Amino acid sequence: MITVVLPVQLRTLARITEDVHLDLSAPPTPTSIVDALEAQYPALRGTIRDPATGRRRAFVRFFACGEDISHDGMDRSLPDAVQMGKEPFYIVGAMAGG
Repeated sequence: MITVVLPVQLRTLARITEDVHLDLSAPPTPTSIVDALEAQYPALRGTIRDPATGRRRAFVRFFACGEDISHDGMDRSLPDAVQMGKEPFYIVGAMAGG
């Protein structure tokens, strides 16, 4: 089981207050996680990735085991600690401004 931590804005859209726990049938990748999130919480469709291209939105970041894996590709295999449920997968809204 994979634990996904969402920012408060996405939790509000999905109408949840806790972390999300997913049992994936596909190998755990950012794509399979977002697929499962969008299937379980349709209000999230188009918020994390562009629905036409499937690419991560520019101001959304993915973190696993303390590392920013946003630019590693959507089909990258996740670290074992995330796959085994020992570490969460974070989806974070990037901060910008000065």
